[in-house]
Amino acid sequence: MSEFSKAQASAEPQPSEVEPSSTKSAVVVLSTTAGIGERLDRFLATALKAHGVEVSRTQVQRWIALGAVQRQGAEEQVLGAAYRLKGIEQLEVECLPREADDSFAPDPVALDVVAQSPDWLVINKPAGLVMHPGAGNWRNTLMNGLLHHYPESQALPRAGIVHRLDKDTSGLLVVARTEAARTHLIDQLAQRSMGRLYLAWCAGWVTEHGSAQGSIGRDPRQRLRMAVTAQGKVAHTEWLRLAKSRDASSPASWVVCKLHTGRTHQIRVHLAHANHPLLGDELYRGSMHIFKRQALHAWNLHFIDPSDGQLRKFEAQAPVDLQLGHSAVFGQELESMLAAARSDVGIAATLQGWLK
Repeated sequence: MSEFSKAQASAEPQPSEVEPSSTKSAVVVLSTTAGIGERLDRFLATALKAHGVEVSRTQVQRWIALGAVQRQGAEEQVLGAAYRLKGIEQLEVECLPREADDSFAPDPVALDVVAQSPDWLVINKPAGLVMHPGAGNWRNTLMNGLLHHYPESQALPRAGIVHRLDKDTSGLLVVARTEAARTHLIDQLAQRSMGRLYLAWCAGWVTEHGSAQGSIGRDPRQRLRMAVTAQGKVAHTEWLRLAKSRDASSPASWVVCKLHTGRTHQIRVHLAHANHPLLGDELYRGSMHIFKRQALHAWNLHFIDPSDGQLRKFEAQAPVDLQLGHSAVFGQELESMLAAARSDVGIAATLQGWLK
């Protein structure tokens, strides 16, 4: 094992207060310049101890399996235990509490599998389902459901989950079933060749076609929120307005959002920053009058199939709660308005470009 120098690592916050029995997580940021060629789990077990975190290699492997170790870059990449360090990585390690030790386990969580192949699954996630274990939700997550229905997924970090939806966001996501497919899909995220379109309902009348590129990071005033901040990571959201409400006293817009990056709460943050918070999004001060959760649905997903290079496209109808909310705001059924919007030449041209 290469010698690890404290001078080659930084921590946010300093991890000297992190103990294995702690009930809270702490984040440590490490440089890997001293670990060229090392297996990730072996490197971390030694590097974290040198940095004041007493942890066994077995515990490090559990953290890795839960996706608590990420490589920073244009897109965060969750790494596997056997990953060999190149010496140029910046790693973010979430030091998990003892409650996490038994969370990488199968639970009979119902999964709505839209399509599958030997390499991937496309799942339509309901609102209210947590993606993977974390504080307050150490079991019965989508990840635990994957471990139950697809036992082979235990060989993959986060059981093959490559991108995330917030707990109260519904819709489509892709899960890898092999390490080769996981790497391929992660590369597509980084290269922007995976397409993700969201239906969103927000306050006010937004411009017909707009874009937000403010960097996103933790809100220093409210740690549960993210915010547009100069210290954040580059983020880019584009939107297209499908309709606006007629009531000027309570204006609202229905939009399609395209993700060019995948930051935490990205659409919610960018629209709130533009003074158009999602309806029902209490965390970002959205109106709770009609919608009882953030009015956001992962509507369309497309990616290159790792096995044959073909483009796979999927679309998920908005769930009943969003359809009812839509009718209350616009006075018409969602699907009929969506069909009308798609017949609009300008909207159709933009959507076609986004779906390539």
